[in-house]
Amino acid sequence: MTSTPRNEPLLRATNLCVEFETRDGTAQVLDEVSLELNAGETLGIVGESGCGKSMTALSIMRLIPSPPGEITAGEVRLAGEDLLPLDERRMRDIRGKDISMIFQEPMTSLNPVFTVGEQIAESLRLHEGASEKDAAARTVEILKSVGIPEPDIRAKSYPHQLSGGMRQRVMIAIAIACGPKLIIADEPTTALDVTVQAQIFDLLRDLNQRLQTAIILITHDMGTIAEMTDRVTVMYAGRVVEEGPVESILEASRHPYTQGLIACVPQLDPNPSAERPPLEEIPGVVPALTRLGKGCAFAPRCKHAFARCDEERPERMSIGEGHSAACWLLAEGRDA
Repeated sequence: MTSTPRNEPLLRATNLCVEFETRDGTAQVLDEVSLELNAGETLGIVGESGCGKSMTALSIMRLIPSPPGEITAGEVRLAGEDLLPLDERRMRDIRGKDISMIFQEPMTSLNPVFTVGEQIAESLRLHEGASEKDAAARTVEILKSVGIPEPDIRAKSYPHQLSGGMRQRVMIAIAIACGPKLIIADEPTTALDVTVQAQIFDLLRDLNQRLQTAIILITHDMGTIAEMTDRVTVMYAGRVVEEGPVESILEASRHPYTQGLIACVPQLDPNPSAERPPLEEIPGVVPALTRLGKGCAFAPRCKHAFARCDEERPERMSIGEGHSAACWLLAEGRDA
């Protein structure tokens, strides 16, 4: 992988489209998704389940199961190289070395019949040509760097012998073993208690700052977005509906869906004795991707929707510096 050209983002996905064939017809799971990520930056992708977050990650990694899925259009450039036309051998070289992924469930992602040390060492031998001795020594160092106590002993453990937090640290150790330019973390703290979640986020933040590793953090939690990211991409029904710097998104979001996600986050009340307003919720559910209409996919759930929303799909419009949203309210000069 060549170095990133000057003024070129580390990662650029442009008009990415993915379709899946289902019993109910063709599902457009990604519809012209575009995003950018600079070296050393953390990008959050947020939305409800079924909005296309994980599918975006799998598309970047070229891990879409085919059949039934297919990337039908667009391009994904990593350090200037388009990944979509590459053969599988070249992609195997890139995965793990230049770009790594931390999956949601470490218990199902780790191989149960190999020790965690063997699984880390395999990446070092495969991508860096390390000898067995060097790979074993570096594995212990990597386990230590992600905060695993007694790393020389833990390297000989099998996944089922470790706690959930330990297994997730092992997943991170595998991801960073070869010093990738980009890590994709897909809901990395699912099913972990809040203390372990905080430790995992601290670890990711340290890797980002210390190694200048770019991170894509996929989540449904706006609290995590506020704590961890520099910029945010909000997805709904396979489309990007709003994106921008995290401060701008949290303080001045303009899309009704983004505002709904923010309103769902519990707030600490400085006056506990006062009566608290109930948490807001977004009515309805994400629509079936085989039955999307020609207008705004969020219109059936939006309290601000009007006739144009049902008839035309809104394009993203600029709001401010690096901030854009796809909503007809902007074109009409109205606020959500």
